[in-house]
Amino acid sequence: MSSSDTDKNIEQAVPAQEGADNAQASQEAARLGRAYHRKSNVRIIVDSCADFAPEVARALGVEIVNFTYVMSGTEYADDLWQTMSAKEFYDRMRAGEVATTSAVTPGHYLEVFERAADEGTPTVYLAFTRGLSSSVDAARQAAEMVRESHPDFEIYVIDNVCPSAAAELLAIEAVHQAANGLTAKELVAWAEEARYYVHGYFTLDSFDALARGGRIPPAAATVGGKLDIKPELSYDTNGALTLRGMCRGRKKALRAILADFKANYLGAEGGDEKLPMAIVSADAEKDARWLADQVRREPGCSDVPIIYSSVGPVIGAHVGPGMVALLFWGKDRRESLSFTDRIARKVRGQ
Repeated sequence: MSSSDTDKNIEQAVPAQEGADNAQASQEAARLGRAYHRKSNVRIIVDSCADFAPEVARALGVEIVNFTYVMSGTEYADDLWQTMSAKEFYDRMRAGEVATTSAVTPGHYLEVFERAADEGTPTVYLAFTRGLSSSVDAARQAAEMVRESHPDFEIYVIDNVCPSAAAELLAIEAVHQAANGLTAKELVAWAEEARYYVHGYFTLDSFDALARGGRIPPAAATVGGKLDIKPELSYDTNGALTLRGMCRGRKKALRAILADFKANYLGAEGGDEKLPMAIVSADAEKDARWLADQVRREPGCSDVPIIYSSVGPVIGAHVGPGMVALLFWGKDRRESLSFTDRIARKVRGQ
């Protein structure tokens, strides 16, 4: 997973700020996407749960499957904040509105995959992880239907096992590898290994959204709020959420994220210090900027590209306003498995 010499010219994508700084961040993010996007013989499809910075998504040239969500009885497409701004969405959640989501149907995927089959370019879909959604199963059903109607067409569906902007980082480098000459089949093998090297650590402002979604008991959310408990979370090798710790106060949770970054980021040691990082937040720009400033102070990180984006409404519906996350390439996440988890993976043939 090395970066080519051309990547040395990639400019830093910094956290968005007010006015002119916001426009500058958009331009720099777009330049980052263009630096990785070159003509290849592989069509790469992703989905909106990768929480792309819109400028990066457009510049990369990947096709995005838009998931949907429902708010106050109206269905919306998760279209990278074109229909509704992140600020409006999270303000509505703060005011008590509930956003709900559901798995994508095989029919929705079938339309996307049939268009790809008609065009004929071998296609790889980096799918939102099964650890959080059954949508990937629908995608695999649709891919099988397309193979039956187009037996000579190459199409692959991969569980990215890394949600939110971690999937954005995986997609960016997948585009890079395809541009460097990997075939679709080779890109599948690359992605199935590379996905375990993308880390993500995040915290939430409250447990309310998790309680509404049935992921924790309402009583636990109430107690957590009264005690100012902030969780630090990540995801396991299956893409499911994991609780790493409970912190008294927001700042301690952010510092816990930084500690995990220091423990797992390879930087120059891994030979890929120029691979981009991502900071994503659910209308929590102040904390996102603070986190970026702290990362910049770490050895070798002063000029690493950082992509800033907003948590999309599909994931945002479950985590609520105030989430902030740091995502980066680092050590093999499988190395941190306990010996019992290693046994379980061996039993599953993974």
